Amino acid sequence: MIRCNWCEGDALYESYHDTVWGNPVYDDTKLFEFLTLEGAQAGLSWIAVLRRQESYKEAFDQYDLQQIIAYDEDKIESLMHNEKIIRNRLKIKSVIKNAHGVLQIQKEHGSFSEFLWTYVNHKPIINHFNSMEDVPAETELSKRISKDLKKRGFSFVGPTIIYAYMQAVGMVNDHISSCFLYKD
Repeated sequence: MIRCNWCEGDALYESYHDTVWGNPVYDDTKLFEFLTLEGAQAGLSWIAVLRRQESYKEAFDQYDLQQIIAYDEDKIESLMHNEKIIRNRLKIKSVIKNAHGVLQIQKEHGSFSEFLWTYVNHKPIINHFNSMEDVPAETELSKRISKDLKKRGFSFVGPTIIYAYMQAVGMVNDHISSCFLYKD
């Protein structure tokens, strides 16, 4: 079975590639989870974060937005001492900021999912790349979404992070043409 070469050789990576990457996600909690994980990944490898996915879910109260927006300095300090997650104060605080942002978007748009999927007319963009070298790190669309989120107070949502996020939640399908998951 041929996969996109970025995931080969690691069972967790291959499973993520085969069952998650490029598959559309519409659940607000799952969308927030992936936004958190992509932000945590900044400057690190994705596998380093993927291996901590369950620890993040536990550390951030199953991504319950109401609980997260109530985090105080004591909770932030406790997260800074949690060896199971990336202990970066700015990244931890961004989860709180982004939770506020998601709640505001839910008020304005009904759901975070509705807000995000409007950018792609509610259907995934299917790209046709022959190799991973052809896949861009960011696009005009990821720049637009990034800019909009930043205006709303989000952080760790630069255009490169947002493009990786779009791939993770299936807004973009970038499986290369030789991959068994490629869609024509």
